[in-house]
Amino acid sequence: MAPRFPRWFPMLALATLLPVVSLAAPPAKARHEIDRLIALLGSSGCEFQRNGRWYPAGEARVHLQRKYDYLLKRDLVDSAEEFIERAGSQSSMSGKAYSVRCPGKPTVPSAQWLGARLSEIRHAAP
Repeated sequence: MAPRFPRWFPMLALATLLPVVSLAAPPAKARHEIDRLIALLGSSGCEFQRNGRWYPAGEARVHLQRKYDYLLKRDLVDSAEEFIERAGSQSSMSGKAYSVRCPGKPTVPSAQWLGARLSEIRHAAP
């Protein structure tokens, strides 16, 4: 007598034979814009507030790069706007908004600061 398999067994067997599909990366333009945003923050000389504490620009750059890498691994970012919304505007843990303060300028929400830099990047592009 032939062994009896559950009804879902053929689907499981097929799934194990299929190649792993790689996640889609954002378009090259979006990757460039996001990389520039992160670099601009890192070299800005501004401070970055998250969860009530101020961090120097270099630490902010590292933090946003980690968040960007996380989003990339999960295919959750396709544009610079999505990066700002999902990584650059608020804490994923506490939900508190991030802020940026630059010497001689008022403190602004990081989404506003990053959005202004994105606009500059796009206007400077050939």
